[in-house]
Amino acid sequence: MKKKESSLKNMILSTALIAGISGFALGFVYNITAPKIEAAKKAKEELAVKNVLPDFDQKEDGKALLAGEKDSISYAKAFKDGQLVGVAVNTYSMGGFSGQIGLMAGILPDGTLNKVSVLLCNETPGLGTKMTDPGFYTQFEGKNPASFDFRVKKDGGDVDAITSATISSRAYCDALDRAFKVFNQIVSTK
Repeated sequence: MKKKESSLKNMILSTALIAGISGFALGFVYNITAPKIEAAKKAKEELAVKNVLPDFDQKEDGKALLAGEKDSISYAKAFKDGQLVGVAVNTYSMGGFSGQIGLMAGILPDGTLNKVSVLLCNETPGLGTKMTDPGFYTQFEGKNPASFDFRVKKDGGDVDAITSATISSRAYCDALDRAFKVFNQIVSTK
């Protein structure tokens, strides 16, 4: 069999064929895995709601759009025997060192932060990822913005930043600030 001559036309055709097959394969795999990935994400969010709020027997989901924001933030009001026990806010910040971070913040009816769960963190391993360590996140538990400034100490607040990860710490605080804004918006529209 005679070897094909290397020409621009042959190179373009072979590259297009390889790209087409690869694109088809990628699309096929995406269509198979997308529902599973979405289901896993939903399950992780549901577990986070349970982890950040006191026990509840009823949940009411909603979305809120903050002034100046493009994306809505989802939340879940939790009730026990018809009484509001807290609001779980699925919040985020785009200010992380490596981009977006995502948190689930549980806020009690009096505006006190109950617990926080990290949903998305692409920060630097060993530095920004320390936001998932109890030494960092427990400083927020039981705090209310009326008496605790949710900014890092370097910015005049009360939060001890993660050593060598001030940007990640600021993003964490920014996400909590969004959560409290959503909470205040929900509570004021009761």
